[in-house]
Formats: sequence, C-alpha cells, structure tokens
Amino acid sequence: MIVRIMGEGQVKLADSHFTELNKLDDELLEEMESGDESGFRRTLHALLDKVRELGEPLPDDALEPSELILPAPDATLGEVRAMLSDDGLIPG
Repeated sequence: MIVRIMGEGQVKLADSHFTELNKLDDELLEEMESGDESGFRRTLHALLDKVRELGEPLPDDALEPSELILPAPDATLGEVRAMLSDDGLIPG
C-alpha cells in the first residue's frame, strides 16, 4: 500500500504492518475523543515514526496514487479530526 505523510512524501508499506499501525491509530482516536492533547501529539508522532520505519520511501518524483493519507507531524487535533473516518486514520 502507498501511504502519504502530508508535507513529507510517500512510502510503500506492506499490508502485514497494518495490525501494528492500527493499535497506534486506535490509541490516537481515544486520545482525540478524550481531548488529551499531549497524548495525541505523542501517539501521532509514534504512528508516523512507525510508518517511516516500516515503509520504503518512494522517490520524490514518483507519481503513485496514495491509498492512505496521514497528517503532517505538526497537524493540530482539529485538523486530524477532520481527516478521520469511523475507523480512525487507518482503515480496518
């Protein structure tokens, strides 16, 4: 799956990693619902770091369609809330 981190670029990520990423996504969703700004910030960074760690960066000139778009590291709670689906940021 091709994942875009807004403001950074794209990475190719194996589907097998999504179970691990969904755990962080669920934690992020809980922190957003409770208004835990510091927890939200910490978990957002952990999620993005894990995507960077597990994914293979695509070249800047690659024109692959992104199947999943994640917020920038400095995104606000409100900006991320606007990106959410019923499943959180990551489907499943």
